[in-house]
Amino acid sequence: MRVYLDYSATTPVDTKVVKAMVPYWSKNFANPASLHSFGQIAQRAVIQARQSVADFFAAEAKEIVFTSGATEADNLAVNGVIKAILKQNPQIKPHIIVSSVEHEAVRQPCLQLAREGVEVDWLPVDRNGLVNPKDVQKLIKDNTVLVTVAYVNSEIGIKQPIREIGQLIKKINRARQEEWRKHGGKEAKPQKIYFHTDATQAVNYFDCRTNYLNCDLLSFSGHKIYGPKGIGGLYVKTGTPLLAVQIGGHQELNRRSGTLNVPGIIGLAKALELVSHRQNSDFKKIGKLRDRLIKGLRKNIPDIILNTKVDQATPSHAHFSVMLAEGEALLLALDLAGIAVSTGSACASGSLDASSTLLAMGISQETAHYSVRFTLGRETTAVEIDQVIKKMPKIVARLRSWAPDLKD
Repeated sequence: MRVYLDYSATTPVDTKVVKAMVPYWSKNFANPASLHSFGQIAQRAVIQARQSVADFFAAEAKEIVFTSGATEADNLAVNGVIKAILKQNPQIKPHIIVSSVEHEAVRQPCLQLAREGVEVDWLPVDRNGLVNPKDVQKLIKDNTVLVTVAYVNSEIGIKQPIREIGQLIKKINRARQEEWRKHGGKEAKPQKIYFHTDATQAVNYFDCRTNYLNCDLLSFSGHKIYGPKGIGGLYVKTGTPLLAVQIGGHQELNRRSGTLNVPGIIGLAKALELVSHRQNSDFKKIGKLRDRLIKGLRKNIPDIILNTKVDQATPSHAHFSVMLAEGEALLLALDLAGIAVSTGSACASGSLDASSTLLAMGISQETAHYSVRFTLGRETTAVEIDQVIKKMPKIVARLRSWAPDLKD
């Protein structure tokens, strides 16, 4: 039996999603930007799908920008806002606040902007990987233009207090406006702070209505929610400054150039529709299986550390440090036994460096190198979980037999 427990890396495309996409590969294949009747058929399908996606996020259709995935959406959110604000006010030195446990798709653009002279502050997290909204408030300055915190961390699955952070930023913006008006609006208008969250790992399980979260920008992806790869999107609240990063056309209201991926857009909309129907049942079912996995592994494997605080995380994640069983070696050994897991975010799997998320949580480099991530999904079964519980202790024992004694 082969067991797939890497659903945070990618999910299988739901058969209903595939069925919805099929006509737009070879029958209704035209470019939706074309004015002829063939193009207009595709255009109408995109308009309908865009509205469906917008409804899921409690947004307006014009606030949805389709991208090639969440990585592009994150880059567009971070770079697009900074570019737009610098164009409006070249004299400003923008300040960004970013959590220290962000996905590389946010982390790397922020590091690049820092090299270019943008001021960047990193939000600390506690030992569970949680951001404290009070720390956001402490870091806010007069030149703060953007705060970005992922809704759910892709490695340990921790759910951040996005709504509370959004409310805080909204309150600060309102207070600044009121203070400015009180002084007659004679001084320069206060800089508005915009709030972005990467909701890629949250969509399957948590409330992603943008008015509920109080966010200005929200990134999402198709292949994490049983939709196709190569499609994602960015919600951009009306009035949020954003300049295109990818140029060469006028698509997406000049915010993202490139011929629209019609089959992907249709598939994304269908996947979100299915999520809206299955969110509660998936949460309960997958959570029970995850708890079964945790209980079984902790019972049968000594010196195993659970890094996921399950009562504040997605129901899909179980991240462990299996002491003296190096993460990459354990991954390969499990794979040979027919069990697919990961050592962290798939986007960082080519790096041998210790996870920045784990280090930010105060986990040592040594312990971080012993880490492995299990992520469950809709198709995970109890039989599969029991298979892992049965096989893994023997694999760990074998790997440890080649390592120094735990007491050394």
